[in-house]
Amino acid sequence: MTENLQSENKNIKSLRYAILNYGCQMNESDAEHYAGQLEEMGYARTEELARADVILVNTCCVRESAELKILGKIGELKRIKAQHPGQVICVAGCMAQKDGAALAKKYPQIDLLLGTSYVNSFQKILQDYLDERKKGVFTNLAVQSSEFEGHRVRESGFSAWIPIMYGCNNFCTYCIVPYVRGRERSRSIENILEEVRAAVAAGYTEITLLGQNVDSYGKDFLRNHEEEKLRSVTSAAGGDADGTLQTEPFAALLKAVDQTPGVERVHFMTSHPRDMSEEVIRTVAEGVHLCEHFHVALQSGSSRILKAMNRGYTRERYLELVQTIRRYIPQASITTDIIVGFPGETDEDFAETCSLVEEIGFDSAFTFIYSKRSGTPAARMQDQIPDDVKHVRLEKLMEVQNAQSLRINRQLVGKTVEVMAEGPTEKDPGIWNGRTRGNKLVLWHQSAESAASDKKQTDEAACKTAAAQTKGCDLPVRPGQLVHVKVESAQTWLVKGSRID
Repeated sequence: MTENLQSENKNIKSLRYAILNYGCQMNESDAEHYAGQLEEMGYARTEELARADVILVNTCCVRESAELKILGKIGELKRIKAQHPGQVICVAGCMAQKDGAALAKKYPQIDLLLGTSYVNSFQKILQDYLDERKKGVFTNLAVQSSEFEGHRVRESGFSAWIPIMYGCNNFCTYCIVPYVRGRERSRSIENILEEVRAAVAAGYTEITLLGQNVDSYGKDFLRNHEEEKLRSVTSAAGGDADGTLQTEPFAALLKAVDQTPGVERVHFMTSHPRDMSEEVIRTVAEGVHLCEHFHVALQSGSSRILKAMNRGYTRERYLELVQTIRRYIPQASITTDIIVGFPGETDEDFAETCSLVEEIGFDSAFTFIYSKRSGTPAARMQDQIPDDVKHVRLEKLMEVQNAQSLRINRQLVGKTVEVMAEGPTEKDPGIWNGRTRGNKLVLWHQSAESAASDKKQTDEAACKTAAAQTKGCDLPVRPGQLVHVKVESAQTWLVKGSRID
């Protein structure tokens, strides 16, 4: 089909598309897939909405604030489309899945609404619309595929998102995701590794494995008695020839990706405290390229609230998990998500959250005010917390966490860290940023001349001398390159230093 589309569109002048993406890393990955399909059809990307023949809005509905922002943008598109009548507006993703029919009725400027199960089908749906100009709403969650088809146009030139599974079976009482993403579906390990190898061949050295709950990877193979897929997991992990599963599927996948030639770093997110196993932690500890960073959502430090959230673990169980991580990997970076103002949260419950944050010492935390999501059990709960109380608690929690982040970052001062360079900062092209294996943001001085790969390289010996004098190294650098930086100062969300190689 792609060849036909390319030949049909070859002579059409200047087809352009724009993508407006909102939400999580999975949405970013989906947006890359949409972009790949559009470029297969002959479209080129533009940032100017008025010049786009196709505008795709990839939506999020986890919080009300995101929905309001998206609705404002959809309203703005009405004016733009009025000036460009042939323009096609597609709304995709979680909000389209949840409210597709209502959005189609309220916003006539929308031509196509695609739920979360239609990422692979986008190209065909768009082509059918271009042929017939018949609007459509596609939100049937039964139309699901766990395998990736086609190619992606990746945003980064060195770091690749690789989804390993879709959907969620947890049904936390506050969360809309299982209702809009469907049940858990794992990609086959062959399909994942094929995409990893293709990314490496294209020059990508950092791989991030994505899933709503990566620790559940492959458990649907067990539930559904998919023996062939289980044998493939076993084989990839070096299991017995008879197909006996020697390790849990996610640990096996981590080992297989770690062993892929050309991979420099492997991250994964997000982990669920109930499902993360000691075997996965041990696998990370023993891996070469598996980064020592665990993003494990806490949500609350109160066991009573955790039960009301249907999280499936207690305060004590979470603390045990952190202790296990630090027993295997003392230098591990642990980050988290926390919600304040969940229905029924008392001052005592909130105090338990703050005390656990202090006891654990997270490297950083994403903190959120509880957002009521229609259709979830928590939205029907009594004792909804007033907004002013939520905001006071959020400010207090951020104060507690910021103190922990600064304390931990200060421990890096005087130490040398390995950093994967990302690029110059927006404000100052002479300041570059990158991240450690623990996903900590690092800034260092890098002259614009030395950052250009086609410039004459500085003498390596002179560079080392300059570094020893804390003037910093000025050898050329490129995004995705591993460099070493000696940390000289620390702030709450980042550290600064001088490059020494």
